[in-house]
Amino acid sequence: MIQENSNESNENNHAMDCDADESTQIQKKVQKKGKKVKRGIIYLSTIPKYMNIMMIREMFSAYGKVGRVYLQLVDNETQSVKHKKKTKKVIKHFTEGWIEFESKKIAKFVAETLNNTQVSTRKKSKFYDVMWNIKYLPRFKWIHLSERLAYERAVHKQRLLTEIAQAKREINFFSYNVDRSKKLRRKQEQGEETTFELPEVKQRDTDNEIRNRKANTQVEDRTEFLKSIFG
Repeated sequence: MIQENSNESNENNHAMDCDADESTQIQKKVQKKGKKVKRGIIYLSTIPKYMNIMMIREMFSAYGKVGRVYLQLVDNETQSVKHKKKTKKVIKHFTEGWIEFESKKIAKFVAETLNNTQVSTRKKSKFYDVMWNIKYLPRFKWIHLSERLAYERAVHKQRLLTEIAQAKREINFFSYNVDRSKKLRRKQEQGEETTFELPEVKQRDTDNEIRNRKANTQVEDRTEFLKSIFG
C-alpha cells in the first residue's frame, strides 16, 4: 500500500517537474540574497481521501523544504469497525490541512501554481478526479494555528464536562425517585396514608402536532376573515 502511494506521488512529481524546477530557482535566489528567510503557510481546504501526512509531505517537498504539517482528522470518526477482521488496516480521513514551508515565496508559488489543478495526472490513480484547493495565508504563523487548536480542545473538553455533569444529575434524579417510590410502596403495604401525588409531566409536542395546530389556526383565522368580509 505504501509502495503504491509512493509510486503515485513520484509520478505526480514527474508530471510537475517544470513547476518544481521553477520553485527551486526561486529558492536559490532567496538563498543568494543572504537575508533571513521568512516561513510561509498554505491552507488545504480539502484533503483527498486515502491521503495521509507522509504522502502530503512527499508531494510538496518537490517544491521546497517543508517544515511542519498538520491535518485535521474527521470529527467523531470511528477508527475501528466492529465485526471486522483485526488484520484490516484502519484508514484515517482528514478534512483540512496546513503546510509550513521554510520560504514564504515558495509557499506563495505553490498556492498559485497548484490551486484548482489535478492532484494526479495518472488516470489509474485514485486522485485523478480530485482537485487541489489551496490558499496562501498571509501574516499567518504556526503559533496562530496552535492557539486555535488549543481553543478548540478546550471548548470540546468543556462540552464533555457539561454533558457528563448533566448525565450525573439525571442519574441522581432517577435514583432519588426510585428510592422514594420504594419508600412510598412500603408505606402503602403497611397501610399508612401519604399525601404524595405524582407530578404531572407534560411531554414536548411533536413536529406533526405543532404543524397540525398551526394549520388549524390558519384555517380558523381564514374562516373568520371571510365571515368578516362577506358577512
